[in-house]
Amino acid sequence: MQLFRFFIFLFCSFTFAQTATVRGIVLDEKNKPLANVNIQLSGEGATTNENGFYLFKIPSNQDVIITFSHIGHENVQTRINLKTGEEIELNIVMRVQIEQISEVVITAKTRDNVSGVTTISPKEIRKIPGANAGVENILKSLPGVNSNNELSTQFSVRGGNYDENLVYVNEIEVYRPFLIRSGQQEGLSFVNSDLVQNVRFSAGGFQSKYGDRLSSVLDITYQVPVDFSSRINASLLGGSASVQTVSKNNRFAAIAGVRYRDNSLLVNSTQTESNFKPAFGDFQAYLTYKFSSKFHLNFLGNVSINNYDYEPLRQRVNFGTIANPIAVVVNYRGNEQDRYQTEFGALKANYFLSDQTTLKLISAVYHTTEQEYFDIFAQYSVGQPNTDIGSEDFGEITGAQAIGSQLNHARNDLDALIINTEHKGSWDNGKNRLDWGVKHTLEDIRDNVVEWEVIDSVGFSIRPPLPGFGNDEPYTPFTGPLEPFENIRARNNVRTNRFSAYTQFSQQTNLGKHRLWWNLGLRAHIWNVTGDGIESTTEQVVSPRGQLALKPDWEQDMLFRIAAGVYHQPPFYRELRDSLGVVRPNVKAQQSIHIVVGNDYSFKLWGRPFKLTSEAYYKHLTNVNPYTLENVRIRYRARNNAEAFAYGLDLRLNGEFVPGTESWVSFGYLKTEENIDDRGYIARPTDQRLKFAVLFQDYVPRLPDLKMYLNMVYNTGLPGGSPSYADPYLFQNRLRDYKRADLGISYVLADANKQFDKGHWLHAFKELNVGFEIFNIFDVRNSITNTWVRNSFTRQQFAIPNFMTQRVFNVKVGMQF
Repeated sequence: MQLFRFFIFLFCSFTFAQTATVRGIVLDEKNKPLANVNIQLSGEGATTNENGFYLFKIPSNQDVIITFSHIGHENVQTRINLKTGEEIELNIVMRVQIEQISEVVITAKTRDNVSGVTTISPKEIRKIPGANAGVENILKSLPGVNSNNELSTQFSVRGGNYDENLVYVNEIEVYRPFLIRSGQQEGLSFVNSDLVQNVRFSAGGFQSKYGDRLSSVLDITYQVPVDFSSRINASLLGGSASVQTVSKNNRFAAIAGVRYRDNSLLVNSTQTESNFKPAFGDFQAYLTYKFSSKFHLNFLGNVSINNYDYEPLRQRVNFGTIANPIAVVVNYRGNEQDRYQTEFGALKANYFLSDQTTLKLISAVYHTTEQEYFDIFAQYSVGQPNTDIGSEDFGEITGAQAIGSQLNHARNDLDALIINTEHKGSWDNGKNRLDWGVKHTLEDIRDNVVEWEVIDSVGFSIRPPLPGFGNDEPYTPFTGPLEPFENIRARNNVRTNRFSAYTQFSQQTNLGKHRLWWNLGLRAHIWNVTGDGIESTTEQVVSPRGQLALKPDWEQDMLFRIAAGVYHQPPFYRELRDSLGVVRPNVKAQQSIHIVVGNDYSFKLWGRPFKLTSEAYYKHLTNVNPYTLENVRIRYRARNNAEAFAYGLDLRLNGEFVPGTESWVSFGYLKTEENIDDRGYIARPTDQRLKFAVLFQDYVPRLPDLKMYLNMVYNTGLPGGSPSYADPYLFQNRLRDYKRADLGISYVLADANKQFDKGHWLHAFKELNVGFEIFNIFDVRNSITNTWVRNSFTRQQFAIPNFMTQRVFNVKVGMQF
């Protein structure tokens, strides 16, 4: 309340005595905002922000000369004379300068480089093919970022799991669904690529201002429109439409988008015959209103409705070896009905106290209601397939080794309400910068779990292998009561109050002839867990972090950087709930000490720009909360009974392999292991040793409007997991290597460089392209997890791989007006 009064006081006390105000937006020739444009007037200066916006005061009733300058662009100079209190809007378009400029300017992109942040062009995001095209799809081509599931937008970074990644949209934290257990249930990512202006990604060693997670930060900025336009995209997987507009006085700007997705094309390519009726859709809007040159108010809203109806019918999987082939045939009855509905709204107030000081107040509400209902009865038969080509029952199972059935039942309901209130501030004079912030989060989770599995093998119901229980069936009849093999029943009502704060200071200076940049920061986090039948607990952590970057005055364009710090992950609801659904409030924050050493080497090859980025990292983790990974579902032990480590090397070479396009090659090496209860180190579920990725763009030289996009990924196999109740130390087998290539072919009918005169049918289009995509062009059978089938007679368990999508053909069209 005191902070709000402070904002009102500053706003009301603003006067125009003996001065006038100039504000506006600086654009390039393509009408895109230009950040960090230098503005000089009467010996004073200002710069544009990341949206190209600027504001400053000038003396009234006299001629004032204003000069706009930006590296690579021609200077723009204008003379104005305003009356006292007058305010004008001056929008500038800067043209590209042809001659080479030798002056070195610290820009927003330079700041990203020295802090180890990767920036990605939104245009590239919309072009690159993928079964789940978007921001996350292109992230998976970066070193250190792994995912073996093309149906999911989730990703792991440098040995972390999906819950260890922070995602922000316009500085507002967003969340992923709670009950999702497979990629085909997931639907849409929160981030709408049609609305994106900037993408920044850090794979580790990030600054204190970003928050408390162990692995990575994805920082998205949505556009603030400067004119009217609309965009439509359609394909066999769904479609999207967006529109952006701005008022005549430029005070109000809005961008909104609607999306629909249908995964049937992909799911029907798997080896499970099914009736699949998905309906994933959402609506997003980002609104900006400028009450004055000093005070801007923004609103981000999202409504998402995901309906998932799935009826498996039959599945056949061949695995094993050539010498010993094994096949499993499963016949299903029953279905699954899941519903996920999310509402999200956030207000963000920006107050520009001065050219150097910005104050922000953010309030966000996230509400999700989720249900997961299924009854699926599966009858399976495992054995050797008939390999006699001339036989009538070629391929059918002969001599079954395991015959049985499973009945899986769930009635899971979750209602989550998360409210965030946050203040952020920054002071920046060009060489020194101070950032600070305080935040309160209230999490109210109401969770009802009813989930069980009954396993029957040749008429013998299998009980869970609990301590003290022996099963000598069929030789010795068992007379006790029947119990499900897995039985989870819990009703939880949990509330968490969190208070966090951070401060950090950055400076750029000179070390002799060399450029030096450093950052020091500190975070503090305290939280309290309460709930029905839960003993209240309170914990707190403090996280110091620092970064240092050096750009030597060498002939080669080199940048060296090092980052180190302590990172904590205070437990979220998922981490408090164990595999039986019981909430354990005493779970402590997992801790990781990061050390990251990096180098950027920019050079010319074939007369075109290239950059080689290298990073070596090490993480030492304590208070680790072990978990199992089933597809995209994470189930924690809710105990801090392990320690772990992760180390690796990430390399990325990006540049114009083909003139006028950007492509890159990535390589990553990772090793991550954990020690549970001092039993020794074993591979963590995310221990993906090698990663190689290529993202390549090309066009036909004689027909440059015909373009090709290739997205290839190779990952070595992940640990295959272990059956329920099994000791993970006894199951360290790995899945097969993950190999995938997606190809996109597009023909450009209209774009910024190809416009048509009035009267031509293409005149109305700013952009128009048509094309097709081939997903998994080599039709590689990739597996994401294992399904474990048990034989009660031999006590043997079969690991049956769950294969992902096969080759799929897609048609798409994109247009902008």
